[in-house]
Amino acid sequence: MSRVSASPAVLLERLRTPTIRKLWRYSCVSAVAVVISTVVLVFCSGVLDLSAVVSNTIATAVATVPSYALNRRWVWGMDGRSHLWKEVVPFWVLAFAGYGFSTVAVAYAEDFAKHDHFSHLARTGLVGITAIAAFGVFWVAKFIIFNRLMFVERRPSSSPRDDTPGPFPAGAIPAGRSAR
Repeated sequence: MSRVSASPAVLLERLRTPTIRKLWRYSCVSAVAVVISTVVLVFCSGVLDLSAVVSNTIATAVATVPSYALNRRWVWGMDGRSHLWKEVVPFWVLAFAGYGFSTVAVAYAEDFAKHDHFSHLARTGLVGITAIAAFGVFWVAKFIIFNRLMFVERRPSSSPRDDTPGPFPAGAIPAGRSAR
């Protein structure tokens, strides 16, 4: 039976894969988006006293803009113009699918807090925590979709026919992307 080396250097080297690097960067971008959306949500709900649903809508829209830009450029290294139907629209659809789920969750949390006579501060905290938890549900699925379907460079196939499913026609490289 052979021993597997578990030294920190070996473990660190095993973590230096492109997917792990993307996952780390995706996590950082997610943290930035969570901070932005939470600050906006709490400001809108707690300071402006807007409803949880309106506050969550504004927070999602504001946080999605830097999230898209950072994910596309820094996480997946895409440059050039974005493709509206293959990148921008699917990204916003996923962001607002998370929004839809979180909106139901924060509305329920707000009703619960009001029904049980939570203080304004406690209600605001519950709404914020609920929004973060609801968006967290979509986190892993979005990474897989971004990594395997959306932000993928397609290289020309050496064979005349490429049956690999993907967002681009076989062998096509969208404008603004290089065949490294």
